[in-house]
Amino acid sequence: MLDVSPDICNLFECDRLTIYVVAQDKITLISKIKTGLNSFKDLRLSISDQSIAGHVALTKTMISLHDVYDDDELRSHSPTLKFQRAVDQRTGYRTKQMLVAPIIDAHSKELLGVVQFINHRLGNAFTAIAAEGVQALCETLAVAFSQKSKVLPTNTPRTKFDFLVSEAILSAPELELAVRSARRNLLDLEDVLIDEFKVQRSILGQALSKYFNVPYEEYKPERIIPIDLVKRLKRQYVEQNSWLPIMEDQNGLTVLAIDPEHTNTTHVVNHVFATSKIHYRVTTKKEFRQTIDQFFGSANDGGSVDELLSGMEDEDEEHAGQAVVEVSAAVENELVKLINKIIIDAYQQGASDIHIEPRPGKEKTLIRFRKDGTLSPYIEIPASYRSALLARIKIMCDLDISERRKPQDGKIKFKKYGPFDIELRVATIPSSGGMEDVVMRILAAGEPIPIDKLGVLPYNLERLKNVVSKPYGLFFVCGPTGSGKTTTLHSVLSHLNTPETKIWTAEDPVEITQRGLRQVQVNRKAGMDFATVMRAFLRADPDIIMVGEMRDKETVSIGLEASLTGHLVFATLHTNSAPESIVRLLDMGMDPFNFADALLGILAQRLTKRLCGKCKLVYHPEKEELVALLDEYCQELLNTELFLKNPVEAKKKVFTTWQSQYADNTGKFTLYKAVGCEHCSKGYKGRVGLHELMVANDTIKKLIQDHARVSELLTAALADGMLTLKMDGIEKVLSGITDMKQIRIVCIK
Repeated sequence: MLDVSPDICNLFECDRLTIYVVAQDKITLISKIKTGLNSFKDLRLSISDQSIAGHVALTKTMISLHDVYDDDELRSHSPTLKFQRAVDQRTGYRTKQMLVAPIIDAHSKELLGVVQFINHRLGNAFTAIAAEGVQALCETLAVAFSQKSKVLPTNTPRTKFDFLVSEAILSAPELELAVRSARRNLLDLEDVLIDEFKVQRSILGQALSKYFNVPYEEYKPERIIPIDLVKRLKRQYVEQNSWLPIMEDQNGLTVLAIDPEHTNTTHVVNHVFATSKIHYRVTTKKEFRQTIDQFFGSANDGGSVDELLSGMEDEDEEHAGQAVVEVSAAVENELVKLINKIIIDAYQQGASDIHIEPRPGKEKTLIRFRKDGTLSPYIEIPASYRSALLARIKIMCDLDISERRKPQDGKIKFKKYGPFDIELRVATIPSSGGMEDVVMRILAAGEPIPIDKLGVLPYNLERLKNVVSKPYGLFFVCGPTGSGKTTTLHSVLSHLNTPETKIWTAEDPVEITQRGLRQVQVNRKAGMDFATVMRAFLRADPDIIMVGEMRDKETVSIGLEASLTGHLVFATLHTNSAPESIVRLLDMGMDPFNFADALLGILAQRLTKRLCGKCKLVYHPEKEELVALLDEYCQELLNTELFLKNPVEAKKKVFTTWQSQYADNTGKFTLYKAVGCEHCSKGYKGRVGLHELMVANDTIKKLIQDHARVSELLTAALADGMLTLKMDGIEKVLSGITDMKQIRIVCIK
């Protein structure tokens, strides 16, 4: 057809010929022959009244127009018929006459394509003889198209989504209904299959993989952006041509594409990248758009990383390691934009920390985000920007840019530089090879979480509310860094915050603000440490005092004194469990009798990953799995009095409680497995707290006075109804919030 198409144009006395075929999605036309139009890009039209060829395909009737710009003539064929003027506007060509006819299979009456002739050379409408001729041409083409489809292997799917029918995910009538729905509503077929027919995106990916015979590549939020590859391309080019390089290694270049077959046959990748080894991956349209946003930045985030980097001058390699880096105003501006984008992306992705990790020599600087407690790569930045990047961060948080041998701490108030009202706590640490690492923790200013929404089990929540409602005493929240201790304390304070109550807090830094609280920022440089601030609080008529951290004897002593003089004192500790916290505080030199009198309770806390609510897979556990779960739950109860007397009866009692709380009417339990989808990371999204609440009853107070060991305190607390972190976690597994894999990661015992 390519060879004879000029002769066909001469035969019909026209300027241009275009032959469209129906695309695999059955709702669009794609050009295969374009005579007289110098463009390598395929034309794609929806089968609808939005174009003349689309209207002919929709109605399966021939149409002849004298002037496509005559709206009255268009409306005489259909009230909604439009002419696509984009090609004329781009090329300056004036389309006038048009003769368009459908290519239809004679036996099945299925639409196969459309033939379109443009501009009769005599300047008038195409003749009736031309209409007869195009009818005969369409019949010949229909035979040719049909013969081609017959010689395809029997296992080759005819459309991209025949796999869904062959694997019984959809019936053939359902797929046809989806195609009609997409065509009628001018929607993408993939969106219709997902939204209306509830087909998982990963299943669509498998169908595409089967059709194109290349592996399916899902969207990966943690993917490292290959700056060296992406900087050769513009976003507009990638969007128009639907392919994107995602990796290059010793095996060659890996290219992500919506239509790998077309991308491969046009050899367009070879024009940009001089390589013979190209490996293709196919993906869905939405995941491709997500990857474009990931690589180039979304439309409103101030530009892509590679554009920002391209605006910065390379440093001289010999000066790359200098302590003080002088940069031009233009480069400084680009650096600020680059750092802004990194912070904005981290905040929007829900990251808690940004890790900047320079490597010596010409190795790239790696930037990683911590999301839901797990570090994942974000981007790699060329070594030439290393020193300027670190110097700019130091300037933003008022640190000494010439000091590279000692750790420094500072803060960035991001409201000065970007759209979000957040603060970042910045720490610089000298590392090997003369490098400096930077870790920035995002402190999102926000309202406290209501105590009922903290994720505390109903049993623990009732006990917690009773303990913190006492008029005076000491209450601790303990756990490692980043376990949500401050968040929990602010939720408790929000529960107690009334107009009749005066609450002072000493924090470093003030992360969560509340109306009604008087909050003080600790400033050690100015001599305002926790102990100094607490002494001031005692003279300021408080009802409740909250101390961000008790790490030394002096602070703990003042807190103990305050609790014994009629104040309610809350504080955090860096300890592993509730019973261990008591021993730690006694080791600091607390008087056991005063401490026992003052202590109300201790809440140990951890954060574990929450199962994604959109993709988690339901299953009913076998008896063996429930028995193993019960054994693990009861492991720490073995030394309690009930288990020592009759372990079988004690286990039975626990299981009966489980059945009443978590099983259905038939006694069947429902658990969930992590799957993974576009909304989460490997089946998990967000985190939930695990809680170990020890209430200081008379038995525990007596043990404290006797300097009891951790094991004795633990046994007494369990006998009083305390749930350990693992026990609390197992109950959250039975509730369907998380799974045992995550509980075991957090609860190391």
